Amino acid sequence: PGHFRGMATVVLKLLNIVQPKTALFGKKDYQQLHIIRQMAAQLNLPIHIVGGETVRAADGLALSSRNQYLSERERGEAVSLSRTLEGMRQDILHGELDFGLLEKQAILALTGWGWQVDYVSVRNQSDLQPASLEQNAWVILAAARLGKTRLLDNVEVDAV
Repeated sequence: PGHFRGMATVVLKLLNIVQPKTALFGKKDYQQLHIIRQMAAQLNLPIHIVGGETVRAADGLALSSRNQYLSERERGEAVSLSRTLEGMRQDILHGELDFGLLEKQAILALTGWGWQVDYVSVRNQSDLQPASLEQNAWVILAAARLGKTRLLDNVEVDAV
């Protein structure tokens, strides 16, 4: 919570100084983007907040400045995070809606591959509350450490 409060303060100051009509923030840190959108709406800022798609390496790993801290071996293993989330997305799209089970399976798999998992969580895109079957747009959020490097990733799921 303290991190997000500080981030919101810095972003608000920047937006007040620059006064853009549109501001682009990446979806890789989905929670941060959500907080910025909420802040802009609550403060009636005349700014359109746009979420930019996560840029990925050819193997699917979300690009991040933190990737430079991965050893060569860890870099090869790091793709298992994005692949796990994509597997969850496919399971949901194919009708597996026991989100708790999917989260537990993902955590077990990642832990088995040497990750220290902070969280893997399926949430509503609209409010980041735990995923509800009344919704049909979710996001799978994850944060985990591989070695000493903490990586974030997420995958949106839009059910038809």
